[in-house]
Amino acid sequence: MTTHTVDPTRELAAFLRDRRERLDPHDVGLPARRQPRRTPGLRRDEVAELAGISIDYLVRLEQARPLRPSVDVVEALARALRLTPDERTYLYDLTQQRPRTTAKPPTTAASPLARLVADLSPLPAMLMNHRYDILAWNPEMARLLIDFDTLPPQQRNAMWLCLIHPETRTYYTDPERVAKEGTAYLRAAWAAHPEDQVLNELITQCITHNELFARSWAQRDVRINGRGHKVIRHPDAGEIAVHFEVLMPLQDPDQRLMVFRAGDDDSQAAMDRLLTR
Repeated sequence: MTTHTVDPTRELAAFLRDRRERLDPHDVGLPARRQPRRTPGLRRDEVAELAGISIDYLVRLEQARPLRPSVDVVEALARALRLTPDERTYLYDLTQQRPRTTAKPPTTAASPLARLVADLSPLPAMLMNHRYDILAWNPEMARLLIDFDTLPPQQRNAMWLCLIHPETRTYYTDPERVAKEGTAYLRAAWAAHPEDQVLNELITQCITHNELFARSWAQRDVRINGRGHKVIRHPDAGEIAVHFEVLMPLQDPDQRLMVFRAGDDDSQAAMDRLLTR
């Protein structure tokens, strides 16, 4: 893993610069200038004024100086940079202003959640931890994706399967979208758990083995989709459109439950044929 992907201070600096350069002066109500700007986005002094902080402090943040911005400063920067809710959460994580758990990431499914995964049949379902290790699954999910029992434990990871695995990565009809979503999921997970070396190694593998992921990672997108739609090109059942929902239990917030539903009648028929084989 290269330094810029694991050092929160450097990532904070790069993230602030990136989001500052993306902003158009018109977006924040600044008047147009007669002379064209030499660089894209807002200048540092403009962001500093919008956030109510000194330009010297912003410069030091963007230079990756070892500072610890207060909650008030973080919130002011989020407002000044017009961050989305996901980007705002990412900024809070990078500045370590969200409470962090000292517990190790779960590597086994909480028993009630494992039973729930089984009870959700015939809907395909699986349970994951924050780095998307697959902790439990039902037969329907295994039929739709892959027989997880045939994989080494370190490869039972949803991101690894859709971004690196030579077979299952070809299942998705829109690999660029999959890469972008995978980047957003893993970047948010990394910001919340920068000390997780297994997660760091997973990100390194994805950057190394998936060009689309590497390109998307450099863009620092952190938008998270807790629900959505995707199309799977299954080798036995053809194209299956699914709606997915990701739920985070209150009792076990580091685990997340993903459930699939057929997206249309044809997909439901294809899924029924697949599951009755």
